[in-house]
Amino acid sequence: MTAPQPTLFIDRDGTLIEEPPDNQVDSFEKLRFVPGVIPALMRLRDAGYRFVMVTNQDGLGTLTFPEESFRGPHGLLLQILQSQEVPFDDALVCPHREGDGCACRKPGTALVDSYSQHKPFQRERSAVIGDRTADLQLAERLGIRGFLFVTSDPGAWEAIANELTEHRPRRARASRSTRETQVEASVDLDRDRPVTIETGVGIFDHMLEQVALHGAFSLSLRCKGDLHVDEHHTVEDCALVLGQALREALGDRRGIGRYGFVLPMDEARVSVMLDLSSRPYARFDGKFERERVGGLPTELVPHFFRSLSDALGAAIHVEIRGENTHHMVEACFKGLGRALRQAVRIEGATLPSSKGLL
Repeated sequence: MTAPQPTLFIDRDGTLIEEPPDNQVDSFEKLRFVPGVIPALMRLRDAGYRFVMVTNQDGLGTLTFPEESFRGPHGLLLQILQSQEVPFDDALVCPHREGDGCACRKPGTALVDSYSQHKPFQRERSAVIGDRTADLQLAERLGIRGFLFVTSDPGAWEAIANELTEHRPRRARASRSTRETQVEASVDLDRDRPVTIETGVGIFDHMLEQVALHGAFSLSLRCKGDLHVDEHHTVEDCALVLGQALREALGDRRGIGRYGFVLPMDEARVSVMLDLSSRPYARFDGKFERERVGGLPTELVPHFFRSLSDALGAAIHVEIRGENTHHMVEACFKGLGRALRQAVRIEGATLPSSKGLL
């Protein structure tokens, strides 16, 4: 399954195109886009949004509204949007009338729920845009923002695009519950406070705090693990949940710095080479002389970075040299934080990849 992506669920008639008279939009000449929609969609596309059309088409397929009177014009609409380089990922159409009790008719969520099973959307940045109360109700039921489009306002699309592109929160929550651990984490990449860590392993709490503080992002992470067995499951699952939360907060990774960092700490020197490429790969080069630092087995440090790499979707190369094991371990986590600080920083609006995808 792909990572959640910011998605705009957009109504058709009255929002993308002017309300068609008697469903007779059967040619380019009769098709009328609402003012400003194409430029606004281009801006939103460049900001990383995916587009999905969600439309109620009362009685579609009946004698009074045959399929051919809809499918031809609708296909033309999609072709025009494609030609303007603002393609829609899907068009979700409910053919039922009001009062039919259909779960897919807006504000019912069945169509969106089915879509999101295969293509999850990032709820913090996603929204519904439409010209009817049902569109706002759909947004409320989905737990995302809703914009009531005012057809009579020629600047409506520009205003919506302004609000959606000026405020792009990069927040996410993740959790993992097994017989061995229960872990919950939340991150906000655009705030540096608060940072609260509770794993039951004091030195590990301190190390995760270093990641967040030097990464300049807010992190809350709590873990209840089987420490009566040992620390392995706690460290591993915290890395997996932290990586998952960071991955979801990054979204499509548009505009990020992507790479980073080298750090000295007294006699210790660490190089943390990080690439937020969506491709997991981990390499750890270094040897610790002590078996434990506080309650943390040093053999779990490389394992933490491997687990984080898998869940985050990142290449992480760590090279550590030094004499004091505590300094060496702490330098690894501080170096990770500094690498993340550079890599997650917003530097523009485009994807830092020639592939056009991360």
